[in-house]
Amino acid sequence: MKNRLWTGAASLVLTATVAVTAGCGNKNDNGAAAATSAASATSKASASAPASASASTAPDGEVKKIVVGTGTQFPKVAFLDDKGKLTGFDVELVKKIDERLPGYEFELQTMDFSNLLLSLETKKIDFVAHEMEKNPEREQKYLFNKEAYAHWRNKIIVAKDNDTIKSLNDLVGKKVLTGATSAEAQILENYNKDHDKKINIVYQSGAANDTVSQVATGRVDAIIGADFTLSLIDPESKLKTVGDDLSEADILFVFRKNEPESQQLADDIDGAIKELKADGTLGSLSKEWLGQDFTANLSK
Repeated sequence: MKNRLWTGAASLVLTATVAVTAGCGNKNDNGAAAATSAASATSKASASAPASASASTAPDGEVKKIVVGTGTQFPKVAFLDDKGKLTGFDVELVKKIDERLPGYEFELQTMDFSNLLLSLETKKIDFVAHEMEKNPEREQKYLFNKEAYAHWRNKIIVAKDNDTIKSLNDLVGKKVLTGATSAEAQILENYNKDHDKKINIVYQSGAANDTVSQVATGRVDAIIGADFTLSLIDPESKLKTVGDDLSEADILFVFRKNEPESQQLADDIDGAIKELKADGTLGSLSKEWLGQDFTANLSK
């Protein structure tokens, strides 16, 4: 049996509220901890090698080492539990996929959300697993696998007593917190490109960990987040979603474009996801971590 490497467990459990602006998928672990690699002694050598080398063709009969980039601050998706263990929906899904692909050995590496795509481009990781939405801007630069593993809708999120904001137009001149490179940021940036009156976009740094507090206390007026995130980051119900869906998209993994090895990896992962859908594993993971099955209405 292949030896699986699960690295990147940081020493401190970080506050989960940052994730609502993650959009890492376009949605996010926004503001994840600095990149860490707490590999075991047996995996340190392979962890220090660049991802491009680990993902290259291996001798017959040997597995290919694949470095998977994720974060630590997206509640229930990619986060550190109270024992410092990296876990969550995307993390556990990656492990299930790895079990179905004996020709690969996956190694999880954690980093700030804003560094994930850059790390992919510079070949420090081989693909991104962090609830990433496929949008036109990203599709121009990156390869996405074809078999979605979740589907979500972006909404405006405001303080529970705020009845003045219902749409993006209502956010003109107001402060909206988001994570750089996130899908939510793209929505706000696209709005500002198309309108003379602008939304005041506040980009959240990796150190910020009080998203809910910032909105609830009025330091910022709103955030944008996926439909399932609010219950995960705001258990005290200080916030609410308002207005129509701003966007919706399938959630996929992200790979480097125009590389045969990346295309083969994406195709192989698609095969594993199909199996996980067929036997109910994917839906069960969604219910366990996200509270309901966000895989049931995947677009065809």
